[in-house]
Amino acid sequence: MKSLNYMKIKAIQTTPLFVPYAQPYYWSQGVTRGAEVLLIEIRTENGFVGFGECLATPTAKGVQAFVEEAARHLLGQSVFDRERLMTLCYQSLFQFRGNCSAPRFGGQVLAGLEMALWDLQGKALDRPVYELLGGAQRRYVEYFGFIQGSEPKDLAQDAVALVQQGHRTIYCKVGRGDELDFEIVRQVREAVGPGVRLRLDPNEAWDTLSAIRMIERLKAFNPEMIEQPCDHRSLSALKQIKDASPVAIAADQCVFNAVDVCQVTQMQAADLIVLGLHETGGIGPLMEAAAVAKIGGLNICLHGLYETGITTCAAHQAGLAIPNLDDANQYMNHLLTSDVIASPDLSLKDAKLGLFDAPGLGFELDPDAVSEAAARHAEHSAVTDNA
Repeated sequence: MKSLNYMKIKAIQTTPLFVPYAQPYYWSQGVTRGAEVLLIEIRTENGFVGFGECLATPTAKGVQAFVEEAARHLLGQSVFDRERLMTLCYQSLFQFRGNCSAPRFGGQVLAGLEMALWDLQGKALDRPVYELLGGAQRRYVEYFGFIQGSEPKDLAQDAVALVQQGHRTIYCKVGRGDELDFEIVRQVREAVGPGVRLRLDPNEAWDTLSAIRMIERLKAFNPEMIEQPCDHRSLSALKQIKDASPVAIAADQCVFNAVDVCQVTQMQAADLIVLGLHETGGIGPLMEAAAVAKIGGLNICLHGLYETGITTCAAHQAGLAIPNLDDANQYMNHLLTSDVIASPDLSLKDAKLGLFDAPGLGFELDPDAVSEAAARHAEHSAVTDNA
C-alpha cells in the first residue's frame, strides 16, 4: 500500500460527457434523451486517482465553473479531510456571507467531488466504500423496474418484460394528464397482474385537490405508493394529501438534506423518503439524511437521475450500508445505450445487484467510452448552442 501520508490532492480535472438513452424518457416535465454529466477526476501527489460525476444541468459550462472554483479549496489538502473540505466548498460557493444559500444546486454541484474523495479513500485503504461506511447491511440491493415508453401500450409491454426479468416492483411516471395517466396505470396493471407492486410518480404535477382526486381514481389499480404528487415547496400540501390518501405517499423533491428529512418526519408528511447522491451532495450527506429518517421511522428509497455507471456504483455502495433502505430502489443504468465504465457488470440478476469487491467505488473507467461520450457532448452542445 502506498503511504497515506501523501494523500494530498495534486490536480482536479473535469470533462463534460453525454450518453444517450436507448429511447426517450417521458415524464411530467417533458422528454429527456440522455445523461449529461461532468466527469470529475482527482489525482493525489502519490499517484492515486479518484473519480466521480455531477449532473451538468442547467449547463455543463456553468456547473464546470462552480466545480473549478471549488477545486481551489481542495488542492494541497488530504483526501481524508473530506467532510471539512466539502463544508468549506459549500460555504464559500453557496452560502457566501449568508445571503446566497443554495443547498439544492450546491449539493448537485459538489456531489461529484465528494464521490471522488470517497473513491480515493477506498483505494488508498484497499477497501470498498461500503466498508468505510460501517459495513454491508445486506448482501445485495434490490431495484424496481423503471418502465419506458410514450404510450400506455408501450409502457405495459415494458412492464411485462421487466417482470419477466425478475422485478417485483414496477415504477411508472404519471402526471402527463388525467386521462392519459388513468389509461397508463390501467394498462400496466392489467398487463402485469395483481401480484406485482406498482409505484407511481407524478413529479409534482398535481395540486392538492387534483392529487386527492387522482389517487381516489387510481386506487382501483392498487398502487402501493405515490411519489411527490404535489409542488415540493409545500410540506403542508404533501401532508394534506397523505392524510387523505388510501395509498402510501413518498417525499422526493421536497427532501434534499438531513434538515429536510427531519421536517418531513416531524410533520408526518410522508411514508417514505426518496433521496439520492445528487440531491444531498454525495455519499456522506446521504448517509446523514438516512440516519435522520431512521430516527423518524422511515425508510430511504435510493433515487436515480441522469447519470452513468459512476453514480450507479456510488449509490450502490451507500445502499449496501444504509440500515433503513427500502426494498425497491431506482436504477437508471439500463436506460443508457452504453456506459463509461468497463467494470463491474451492472446487469441486475432478479432485480438485484450484489457486493462489489474492488476498492473505492468499485468501478474501472473505459477510456474509449469516456472519449466517445466527451465527443458526443461537444456535438450535443454545438447543436444546442445553434438552436
